[in-house]
Amino acid sequence: MGIRTAILGYGRSGSTMHAGAVERNADFEMAAACDTDADRRKEAEERFGCPVYDDYHEMLNREQLDLVCVITRSDQHCAMTCDCLEAGVNVLVTKPWAVNAAEAERMVQTAQRTGKKLFPWLPARWGSDLRRLQKLMSEKAIGDVFLVRRAVACFGSRNDWQTERRFGGGYLLNWGPHIVDPPLVLIGSPVRSVFAQMRQTINPGDVEDVFLATLTLADGTIVVVEHTVSAINPPGWFIQGTRGTITVSGKNLSMCKKTPPKPSDPTQYAAMQSQKAEMVDEVLEGSLYGDEHEVYAELAAALRDEREFAVPPEDALQLSRVLDAIRTSSDKNRAVNMDSVTSDRKDRTG
Repeated sequence: MGIRTAILGYGRSGSTMHAGAVERNADFEMAAACDTDADRRKEAEERFGCPVYDDYHEMLNREQLDLVCVITRSDQHCAMTCDCLEAGVNVLVTKPWAVNAAEAERMVQTAQRTGKKLFPWLPARWGSDLRRLQKLMSEKAIGDVFLVRRAVACFGSRNDWQTERRFGGGYLLNWGPHIVDPPLVLIGSPVRSVFAQMRQTINPGDVEDVFLATLTLADGTIVVVEHTVSAINPPGWFIQGTRGTITVSGKNLSMCKKTPPKPSDPTQYAAMQSQKAEMVDEVLEGSLYGDEHEVYAELAAALRDEREFAVPPEDALQLSRVLDAIRTSSDKNRAVNMDSVTSDRKDRTG
């Protein structure tokens, strides 16, 4: 018997990315679908021949489920996830898995108390760009990396719930997991301080569509993360090392490897030239934001205790804390020390 799975939120992502991965992976069985929209329920019923519901509580009461995939509005994730965990069901929850760190902590604690598994959806960890960069970093292809810039740009507005704070909207939560998490995984060092600015520019509503944050990591690396409004796309990655530079624009990766000269006569610094550069250009294969079919295959293995899932809940919790710090820094126009944030939280919770 397959892993009995329910999609909670059979909308754009739920009906395509997640339902498609369930459909194509023999380890899973679509056991139920839930959505408040009658047309969406009809689509799911015709596609899978499974029971459909407009109330997820009723679904949890009636169905024997192994996994619920929560693919709903951001402000609904925490309550729905905790309800499913309390009902004895494992949960995959889409990004952003929580509106803030307090919600994330509640979900982690509920999973620990109930003994069920909680899987944060951070597919960019499977991205072809991150994987290639990890390999280059392990080879020290450009020496010691000291500065990483990660940016995504758009030049279009939207007019949906993602523009409203009450629904957990805004580009920090919507794009932040794709932009902030990968460089932190790449460097593998905790965030020590955050300074950020956010702006609302072309979108309606009451939340940001631009954010820019400088993260200082424990090992001294500087990480600059940005979602911006621009008619010209910046490189998605711009990585600086002591022996060269790497850029990634879309699926095009370019690496310039150089060794800076050491001056014998400091007065001639302005005229110094480094040795000839080695240029490497390549086209990345695979999705920049991960292959959902590969992610679901690893999810099945984790549910069967064959391997650990690549995104531990504790990692997603720490990401939520960093996103909170970005918001706090912008709101208060000051740097946020992550050590003090953790200490304050421990003091409040005992």
